Amino acid sequence: MTRSLHPLFQAIATAPTEQALRLRFMDGVSEYFGVQRWGIYLMQDEHRLADFDVMGVSDAFVERYEQIGRRVDPVLHYVLEHHAPAHEALVLPPGGWKQSQLYQNCCSEYDHEHIMTGPIVGRGQLIGTVHFARVGETPAFSLHELASLGAVCTHLSACLAELRKPALPTSDVTLKYLTPREVQIATLVAKGLTNAEIGAELWITQNSVKQALKRMFRKLDVSARTQMVAKLRDIIQ
Repeated sequence: MTRSLHPLFQAIATAPTEQALRLRFMDGVSEYFGVQRWGIYLMQDEHRLADFDVMGVSDAFVERYEQIGRRVDPVLHYVLEHHAPAHEALVLPPGGWKQSQLYQNCCSEYDHEHIMTGPIVGRGQLIGTVHFARVGETPAFSLHELASLGAVCTHLSACLAELRKPALPTSDVTLKYLTPREVQIATLVAKGLTNAEIGAELWITQNSVKQALKRMFRKLDVSARTQMVAKLRDIIQ
């Protein structure tokens, strides 16, 4: 029975940092795909490597791949073009893998019998790749495994996008939670008005002001008017 990928999806989705995301992927992925070599490459653009994690190969292999292999990698070229995962049998004719420049110049030394690569995308372009290799007398990657890699890459892409999303200013975050009326009330609180004076200013009852303040305290996780004013200083001054 094929092992469910959902624990890996959950581990990826709950990673608190980009570094944690990479570690969780590297620690958990091999057992799902039966690979002996694997890695994640993150790019500055589609042609320049920014950072990487690999298992089963040396940094020297990565350096050789970047210098020689990347430009002649037929599987990577497919991934770049289609933003979809691929393996060597998908893009090369039968027997073509061991005749390829990539195999002869980079992969033969490591006995890479089969390879599979998947895309990590963001803002419409490739921002990274996932690489798998099987060595020795091992079966080729199946269509099911190709689809599974696509799912993993979807989760990686979504999590990276979330982790790299610029933090909103406090004021923007706050405005997501407060209604326009609540912002009005907070502004009048900052001016020193009492509940009764705020009610008269806004043509609402004193009790309505009181209840609104309770809701606002819960939303902002504060317990006093002064704390609320301090938290909202960027939007009520």
